[in-house]
Amino acid sequence: MDTSVVYSSRASLALVGLHFQQMNLWTTVRHFVQIKQKVHQHDPCDKLLDCFVNILAGGHGLNELNLRVRPDVALQAAFGRHHCADQSTISRTLNVCTGETVAQLRQANEAIRRQYGGSYQHDYLQQPQLLDVDLTGLIAGRLGEGVTKGYFAHQRNARGRQLGRVLATHYAELLVDQLYPGRHQLHQGLAALMTQAEQTLHLSEKQRENTIVRIDGGGGSDPEIEWLLHRQYHILLKVKNWNRAQSLAASVTEWVPDTKVADRMLGWVAEPHAYSRPTRQLAIRTPKAKGGYHYQVLVFTLPDAMLFELGRRPMPAAPSAPEVLRASMHAYDQRDGGLETQNRADKQGLGLNHRNKQRFPAQEMLILLAQLAHNFLIWMRDILADVDEHFATFGLHRFVRDVLQIDGWLTLTPAGVIQNICLNPRHPLAATVQQAFLTDDLLVNLRKI
Repeated sequence: MDTSVVYSSRASLALVGLHFQQMNLWTTVRHFVQIKQKVHQHDPCDKLLDCFVNILAGGHGLNELNLRVRPDVALQAAFGRHHCADQSTISRTLNVCTGETVAQLRQANEAIRRQYGGSYQHDYLQQPQLLDVDLTGLIAGRLGEGVTKGYFAHQRNARGRQLGRVLATHYAELLVDQLYPGRHQLHQGLAALMTQAEQTLHLSEKQRENTIVRIDGGGGSDPEIEWLLHRQYHILLKVKNWNRAQSLAASVTEWVPDTKVADRMLGWVAEPHAYSRPTRQLAIRTPKAKGGYHYQVLVFTLPDAMLFELGRRPMPAAPSAPEVLRASMHAYDQRDGGLETQNRADKQGLGLNHRNKQRFPAQEMLILLAQLAHNFLIWMRDILADVDEHFATFGLHRFVRDVLQIDGWLTLTPAGVIQNICLNPRHPLAATVQQAFLTDDLLVNLRKI
């Protein structure tokens, strides 16, 4: 049988693609997703797969698919494709998607996450589950459905949509991605986001009692706090009401300097606001540029041991009040290493904020494909980290840019089956990638053909 040797600038992604096929992830997507569209050459689900591969290949726009995936025969074969659809036909498939199609893809993502995600198998007796919830803005053209003016960081008078997300932080797995119009604020949809997360993780009341929900001030209004407390979650969040924060801070009797951030002072609220469950409340004071102070208040139910563990600080045998204050503040500060970091990684590495569709359901489909790409790459990173723990520090931007862009040569049969992959031996990451994804039925080496 004659074979052909082809070059690919993304031979390492092709190797990962073979692992993707072994996991049967797209079989699950096909089981759930049914798109009503006439088939000429490519099945609608095949076109979604091409779009998914383009995301993994670093394509930040649909038009890049014609430059990254269509010319790369080996990459297509690695993901079970013999041809790649044109970006224009993929765009038309996305445009015929409906709210029902979006719900189907969300179900597929949930089924995949339950099968392979660490968050679903989490041991709640061993360690609390940590869920970060936030909104991130997606700038878009003003003609798009749901595109309005709203809050977009460092972009005054910008228009776009808001993306609500829930992250299982210990595993870096996205549980929920929900698209909203640009004016949407976190407190308006917090309960719905958490309800979706509960359904995804199948959280019982006992499990909720050992789950920490960490939120910024956008979700810290009274109804949302009471909802979380009623559902028996541990909370760590900022109060949304700035007038209340100022009045609560007035009851602080002693301010303690923070050792982490200059000019930030911390103090226990002596007269805390009463909620349906006991809470501790911590006031934060930072100086304004024009004089005076800016006040914020943290509300939390976590015991000292959880605070020190979450803040990554050793817990003394008998922690003092200032030490508990700082541990509480630093536990909240770790948000920057949780969902905020993943938002930046998805925007930089997966082009989350660059693929914009005018129709709202079409944009939701792109969001959910990026969610699947995010979780899949996190699982691939974990496989590499088992070989070399250094890879555990790789963000998705670096992972896509460095790990998935190793060039090489692939041997294909006439039926498009990959028999052999030779990664570029000069690439510094090639040896680890080869070792991590080596299988009995595939020859992977670093030698030239």
